[in-house]
Amino acid sequence: MNKFKYYFILIITTFSLFSCSKNDTPAVEPLRDYAEQYTTDNTTIEQYLKTYYITVVDHPGFSDDQDVTFTKIPDGGSQKSIWDQTDYELKSRTVSLNEVNYNLYYLVLRTGTGSSPTNVDGVLSSYKGDYLEEISASNVTTLTATPFEEVKYPQQMISLFSTITGWSEIFPQFKTGSYTTKEDGTISYKDFGAGIMFVPSGLAYYASGSGVVPAYVPLVFSFKLYELQRLDQDGDGVPSYLEDLNGDGYVRSFATGIVNPDDTDGDGIPNFLDVDDDGDGYSTKREIAAGTDYLDKNSHP
Repeated sequence: MNKFKYYFILIITTFSLFSCSKNDTPAVEPLRDYAEQYTTDNTTIEQYLKTYYITVVDHPGFSDDQDVTFTKIPDGGSQKSIWDQTDYELKSRTVSLNEVNYNLYYLVLRTGTGSSPTNVDGVLSSYKGDYLEEISASNVTTLTATPFEEVKYPQQMISLFSTITGWSEIFPQFKTGSYTTKEDGTISYKDFGAGIMFVPSGLAYYASGSGVVPAYVPLVFSFKLYELQRLDQDGDGVPSYLEDLNGDGYVRSFATGIVNPDDTDGDGIPNFLDVDDDGDGYSTKREIAAGTDYLDKNSHP
């Protein structure tokens, strides 16, 4: 009798645990419509641009040069908003992704005097990131900017090929600067490019979020571009920036049927990802070693 009682209790307990586990499983939110979310993000970004002002440190040769502070304009304040100020040019780029034409705002604090990376190169950059979010309480909605990451002294290159789209679209608009090495071994940068980008979630982390960054929030990054590293994505011996045939600073894959100016053989694979750029059956690396023209399909090793 005790044996049957034991089994009965075990079955009931197992069923209860299963039921609780099933009911406690969080519902998965369906992916939001990209166009609708962009409309929301753009409204948030433009509200931020019109209600915050910036203070920029001009201190050449020191680590705080081009540091940026964002401050909300108080009620009745006379400070000029980011949107209205004229000291720094507010620009935008149109970025087409997921059937949405995004308006990607960015502010040029300083262009820089060196070289520009392409959208697939490596960059050495200090940066600070905030995410924008509207918080509602007591029927009042407030736009907040929450810091989530800051790198003041970068130690390694970041590949723009693997970062968020916002970064890979904006960094090519800036240039590196120059640097000197001090007696103690530290490096001092000057004349580097510096700016601020305002990134809709569709060009950032979108539904996934990242760490403490929630899903579906636009981001604000202030940044300084110190150095760059030319990368070779396909390992064919030609740095990817040299495979930017039209010289616009961007290499990318295009949808089928669209002519890609950076695809020599028209096979749908842009040169920076194509190990046989001219489509002649001989690898680009082999043609370079043989001294033949790797962009001419009639030139063979």
